[in-house]
Amino acid sequence: MSDKYNEKAATMDNFKNLRRGMLFTLSSLALAVSLSAQAYEFEVGDTTASIYGYVKLDMIYDMDAELPPLGFNPAIPLDGTTRDNINGHTQLHAKESRIAFATSTPTERGELQTVIEGDFYGGSGDGEELRLRHAYAQWNGIIAGQTWSNFGSVLGVNRTVDFKVQPGPGTGARQSQLRYTTGGFSVALEDPSNVGGTVADGFAPNGRYVAHSANKNTLPDLTLRYMGKAGNLSYGASGVLRQLEVDDGVQDDSALGWGVGLEAEYRLTPAVTLRGSITHGDGIGEYLSESPAAPAYVDPDTGSVEPITLTGGSVGVRVAAGPGYINLGYGYATADLDDAVNAGVANADLANKTFSDLHLNYIWSPMRRVSYGLEVSHQTREIANGDDGDAVRLQGMVMYHF
Repeated sequence: MSDKYNEKAATMDNFKNLRRGMLFTLSSLALAVSLSAQAYEFEVGDTTASIYGYVKLDMIYDMDAELPPLGFNPAIPLDGTTRDNINGHTQLHAKESRIAFATSTPTERGELQTVIEGDFYGGSGDGEELRLRHAYAQWNGIIAGQTWSNFGSVLGVNRTVDFKVQPGPGTGARQSQLRYTTGGFSVALEDPSNVGGTVADGFAPNGRYVAHSANKNTLPDLTLRYMGKAGNLSYGASGVLRQLEVDDGVQDDSALGWGVGLEAEYRLTPAVTLRGSITHGDGIGEYLSESPAAPAYVDPDTGSVEPITLTGGSVGVRVAAGPGYINLGYGYATADLDDAVNAGVANADLANKTFSDLHLNYIWSPMRRVSYGLEVSHQTREIANGDDGDAVRLQGMVMYHF
């Protein structure tokens, strides 16, 4: 299911339910975990701990060229290439399955909460090694560690069976950060080299950018967000400021990167929910989900750092039907690469320019802690010279929560 929505919802639900259920001693915990089908809790002193997660099987059939387990747009072959002519591929995997450990400890000045969580997308992302997803502590409005970026939220994220977030909303990635939240407002200092990406030296023939060897991260990224609610409307606004720099000891240049994001979810009726988002900025990299391009490039003539303008958005509807929901969502992200092409940046005409996703699925739960899903998706990729390609994927899932 969509990574960002799934994990934020699961984490919040488990904190709310942290004191529910049976209490176990440490000696009986292993046996309880193996026998029970619920979240498992135990107490050590005044700390309540919880183990939770899920097992998920994904069943995928790519009608066109084979894509990785995650349907990333950069992997879509262009029309007429060799890979484009090799159609029909099946894969089954359980890499999204995960396990998490959370604690809650009362203090004189509020509750101290911690979360450590992993899944099995480690290594190259296609392997089966344990991967750290979340590792953070939260106390008195302060979050320290690795968790979802403060830029964007789940409001504009369409629910998908595919693990990745569609192009368009604010980032669907996790960042190391220090964040402070008061009411609906939050501000954070975030890792500048992860989600935001690095200044490019050029582009590879496969459309991806090549990081500049003299890329330099002097300052953390600054993100701000406000979340609010008015009747059936929930909304959010985010901003990011960042410094993009290269410094090889002789030539040093930098530029300001900035971005804004708006998102909303509206409950039209008890059975119908609408959602949407728009994201725009210069040099924001993957603060825009499924960003097609680098945050910036170095002009080969002047040596100056030039931010790349990125724009994206998403729309979707969720309709209650029987024991589950029908979800229809569209996401779009595009980069303005004209200046890079005109400046003669290496392979800029082959750079990824535009990604789009259309997903239609039905996700339902025949009983508590058991979920099924069926989905069809159509994804596209276009590069700067106008060449493009598309892919159709059929996907099913079986998920057991504990």
